[in-house]
Amino acid sequence: MSSFRFLHAADIHLDSPLRGLSRYEGLPEAEIRGSTRRALDRLVETALTEKVDFVVLAGDLYDGTWQDVGTGLYMVRALSRLVQAGIRVVTLSGNHDAQSVIARELPLPDGIHHFSYDAPQTLHWPELGVALHGQSFRDRHVTQDMTRNYPAPVAGCFNIGVLHTSLSGYGEHETYAPCSVETLSAKGYDYWALGHVHAREIVCEHPWVVFPGVLQGRHARETGACGCALIDVEDGSVRSVTFVDCDVVRWSQLELGVSDMQTMEAVLAAARREMEQALAEAQGRTVIARIVLTGQSVLHDRLCASHAWKEDLRSIAVSLAHGTAQIALEKIRNETTAPVHRTGVAETRELDLALEGLMQDEDFLASLPEAFEGFFSALPSCVERDSLMAGGQFPLEQARAALRARLVGDTE
Repeated sequence: MSSFRFLHAADIHLDSPLRGLSRYEGLPEAEIRGSTRRALDRLVETALTEKVDFVVLAGDLYDGTWQDVGTGLYMVRALSRLVQAGIRVVTLSGNHDAQSVIARELPLPDGIHHFSYDAPQTLHWPELGVALHGQSFRDRHVTQDMTRNYPAPVAGCFNIGVLHTSLSGYGEHETYAPCSVETLSAKGYDYWALGHVHAREIVCEHPWVVFPGVLQGRHARETGACGCALIDVEDGSVRSVTFVDCDVVRWSQLELGVSDMQTMEAVLAAARREMEQALAEAQGRTVIARIVLTGQSVLHDRLCASHAWKEDLRSIAVSLAHGTAQIALEKIRNETTAPVHRTGVAETRELDLALEGLMQDEDFLASLPEAFEGFFSALPSCVERDSLMAGGQFPLEQARAALRARLVGDTE
């Protein structure tokens, strides 16, 4: 068998609409919106630099039907650069870019092969000793195991299965083309190039079952480095699988335990250190961070009563910008709780007792939905209801803590 190398990527979600960015003050909106295109460019540059023989894209090249033809043209232009360099490209459609979802398709140049929507296909390259097997999604919702109909491996070749699947055990993702590692292994292929799960992972090595993850993180649930996988094959066996970063904007969640901190200055200093570390790890990329304060804290009431500390955190983030590296804060959440045994709050003991009783008053609790609906209707449309009601719960504890802090003058 011959030796070769290839790139495996998936979930590009080119020109994903990224709705709601404008609601967050201070985010580099244009840079975030353009990040999927720039990540695609980095994927192409990686293929050219590493001199791979071919590139496999395992579904969800697009996030849905295009807003305009410019999205499709950008993809064709990028992949054509690979073809012009003698690098072949293999693609298939997943749930986001299924045939029933994408309104139109553009003609592809020779050298780009898109797997059929009708039935599994085998693409055989004898000169490389490679056979690739795959099928595109015709409809968005595929509930059956597509691999049952995948062809038998081609004898004497390195066999690659290309599949967009939720795979058993990944319950946080919607179920599409479900299958198991056992059923994949039973096909007798050497490498399974999967897509759909957005976290990069080597699921299995015998055979190789790999999710390269999303090419570019798009929100606070897609944190950390993102990109593709570079696979080296020697004499018919995988020598190495290396993840390569292609993202240009990195999302991060910075969880800050404040239980041992006695002053707001200590909180701000610790947050600065976390932001500095996130910037260093991003290696010159823009970082979009969500800061979450956790733990039982003597500062709980003050954190609920004032938003000045959030403005201080945003100011610190702005001050850390250096060259092209910057960090912007998407959200700042206070998830602290008050200590079980507070000291120095005798002034609010009667208030605490009264509020405890109120929290158990059925008539009061029944009146909350109508009262909060009136409050929400008076807010500007740019304010998200979810940002004020974490987990859909009314922020009664925050309101109680803020009132307690104001009564004792502990708001600064």
